Amino acid sequence: MKLIYSLFLAFTLSASSATAHGGGTDGNGCHTNHKTGGYHCH
Repeated sequence: MKLIYSLFLAFTLSASSATAHGGGTDGNGCHTNHKTGGYHCH
């Protein structure tokens, strides 16, 4: 049981840190990276 909990916790923490984003998004869930000029969606 501890192994399952540990795996779940590790997956949850790694997934949330991978998708974390500090920039605001527009109505489509997208935004412009002002450093590179790129535009992308999440």
